[in-house]
Amino acid sequence: MSNHEIKDRFRGFLPIVIDVETAGFNAKTDALLEMAASILRMDENGELYIYETMSFHIKPFEGANLEKEALEFTGIDPFAPDREDLPEKEALSQMFSNVRKELKSTGCKRAILVGHNSAFDQGFLNAAIERNEVKRNPFHPFSSFDTASLSGLAFGQTVLAKACQVAGIDFSNAEAHSAAYDTEKTAELFCEIVNRWKRLGGWSLVADNEGDTMESLFGAAN
Repeated sequence: MSNHEIKDRFRGFLPIVIDVETAGFNAKTDALLEMAASILRMDENGELYIYETMSFHIKPFEGANLEKEALEFTGIDPFAPDREDLPEKEALSQMFSNVRKELKSTGCKRAILVGHNSAFDQGFLNAAIERNEVKRNPFHPFSSFDTASLSGLAFGQTVLAKACQVAGIDFSNAEAHSAAYDTEKTAELFCEIVNRWKRLGGWSLVADNEGDTMESLFGAAN
């Protein structure tokens, strides 16, 4: 068995990378149109990688506001006849079911959202949860990891495309602004930051008899 387990890396939290595409900026009133989530795993060397990405096209909820400028920006036509979309509640149910399975298999206690400007994605996710009266939310309701802040620290860039460029991650502006693409690029960026920090000596795991002792960059205290 690996000495490195993801449940020990983030204090029992399982990072799930989320991106949403919407019809505006108001999570309470504007439609959620796309949602994607990347599940991350940890290899035997303690490095993160993308295990699986799931994505959903979502039907605007009843009475949802659709801002013309937002639709033009994303290029999403929510009423396209060939658009295979799901009601919000069904999309949430499918995503949460997969997340809960991963929590069980890894021994993590709760999922934590990772996003680029994560407050935006978390706001729309939480609004959809509330709107659909979802009772079993596997995510922490307010904590998150923000790759805009992390990449500002690591690479001096806060825009996703520019941060990826500095990190050596391919990024296509033509493919951007789809939830699936932006989620995977955000996940790659998060993995690169976390893994690079580990390679620099900033995190290591030392298991004691209980398997929960962490040793920092500066070594274990005497």
